Parts: sequence; C-alpha cells; structure tokens
Amino acid sequence: MSSKPIASVSLDLDDKWTYMKTHGDTRWSTYPSYLEIVIPRVLKFLKERGLTITFFIVGQDAALEHNRDLLRTISDAGHEIGNHSFKHEPWLHLYLEQELAEELRAAESAIEQATGKRPKGFRGPGFSVSETVIKVLIGRGYNYDASTLPTFLGPLARAYYFFTAKLDKEERKRRAKLFGNVRDGLRPIKMHTWRATEGAITELPVTTMPLVRTPFHLSYLIYLAVFSPLLAKLYMKIAFTLCKWAKVAPSFLLHPLDFVGPNEAPELAFFPGMGLSLEQKMTVVKAAFDELEKTFCLASMQKHVASVTDASVELAEVSVSTLR
Repeated sequence: MSSKPIASVSLDLDDKWTYMKTHGDTRWSTYPSYLEIVIPRVLKFLKERGLTITFFIVGQDAALEHNRDLLRTISDAGHEIGNHSFKHEPWLHLYLEQELAEELRAAESAIEQATGKRPKGFRGPGFSVSETVIKVLIGRGYNYDASTLPTFLGPLARAYYFFTAKLDKEERKRRAKLFGNVRDGLRPIKMHTWRATEGAITELPVTTMPLVRTPFHLSYLIYLAVFSPLLAKLYMKIAFTLCKWAKVAPSFLLHPLDFVGPNEAPELAFFPGMGLSLEQKMTVVKAAFDELEKTFCLASMQKHVASVTDASVELAEVSVSTLR
C-alpha cells in the first residue's frame, strides 16, 4: 500500500464532433472522429506507467456501432467508465428534469452496451451542473458527480468562446450562461457532499489551484506552454505544491486534444494549445505525470471516492440550493 496521498485522474472523451458542435461548425452532424487515434495512444501511455484512470464517455459515441469495439478496449484495460451525457451539450444545466433523466438513461444504456460497464460517476459537459442535475443523479443511484470547476475564470472562458465560435444570435442566447460565473470560484475545492431532499451524493471537483482558484488541468498547462514551456512547468509545480500544503487530494483532468497533434484535427485549430506539435504536447503531458507521481498515488475517480468513504472521513455538506 502506497504511503502517498491519493489523487485521481480522469479523461473526458470528447470526440472531434463535440468540439465542432459547440463551436457552431455544422459539419459536426456527420460525427467526425479521432477516437481511433486518441484511445490507443492514451491507453499505451497509461499502460507504460501502470495507471488506471476514469474515462467519461459520451453516449452518442457509444451508440455508434463502429465505435463499440474501440470503446470496449478501455474497460478491457481495467479503466473506470463514467457518463459524460448523451448529446454532449454544455448547456445541460438548462435541461428540465424529465429531459435530464432521459439524457442520462440513454447514455447509460449505450455506454454499458459498448463497454460492458454501467457508469456510476458523472461529469457534465463544459462543467455544466445544476440543482436538477444533482437531484436526477441521486435518483438514478450515482456514486458521485465530478462536474464542478471551482474557478473565478468562467466569464473569461465564455468571452473567449463567443469570440471564436460561429454562432447566430439565438445560439448565443442559449449559451449565455456557459462556463458559469465568478461565484463558482467560491465553491468547495475539496471533495464534499451535495445534500438534497432526495438524498445525498459525493462531489469530486476538478481541482483548481488552492488560494487563487485558477485551473491547472492538462489542457490549461498545454495552453501555457504555447507561451513558455518553462512557465507551464513552474505553474504546474506551484499547483501541486499548494495542493500538498492545503491537503487537497487533486482530481486531475485530461482531454483528448492533449494527445492530438494539429495535423490530426485541423478543424479544431481554434482550440487553445492546438498550435503545439504532438511532440511538444507530450513533453508537457509526461512532465505533469512525473510531477504528480512524485507526491501522489494516482487512481481512478471511483477509487478516490472509495478511499475517503472507507476511511470514514466526514465530508463537508453543501445544499444543492446553492446551485440555483
């Protein structure tokens, strides 16, 4: 048993079409994909390091028959399978309760059919979460949610998104609350419990830097490396050091584009960090994992949650009404 504190690693398996859809590129409807590139590449990287993590899978991808054998390789390799919604719409927090229940049900069914595993953890696309989302998750028996990103930078992310996206006036209105608001930076950074009249569920936030609440997920580090690889490395070291000092067990997030070169997804040139070559990205990826593994024992989200439950650690309770 490792004496190091636990940290969890997860990957949101957003396919190429999901980014094109959010960006307003109408070509998304043919479901262009890079999964055949990403999945083997990520699995090879994780196998070389002896790591098992959590993959949050989009239900629509699992529903496409030609993806099923590929997605099955993830569960066959021993990784946890999570639910990342069916249609991957970052405005999921605007759905009505019945819409949410059907969205989760459809994703669960497709994901289980493809991977052989029924997801017990959920992450909303674009960190979309609401009181209704949490209540539906409780009702459907989920073990944990992982949709919150406690940062003050949501409005800046939204401004960048609107600046680069191809959206008409109606679409912009629909997406007006994407990526949250400044108040999100006041949300708990540590694992906690959402309490609702329907029951309770564990929340494992995507960790942001203690004190300043700025993101340090892998895509953010790669974005910093565009300006200065040295800056990205220093920022990374500070983030992990502050987590250790604040006794925050990190939940570290990956995305497919962290493992994709610009020539492999030219449609996504607008995405931050896509100016770096695959070799440059992998330098950042390896450095991040080297730094993480110095201090933490890396595991899946479910094992992270279970380690706290098994140790009978009392988590802070937060009312879901704060998500209104």
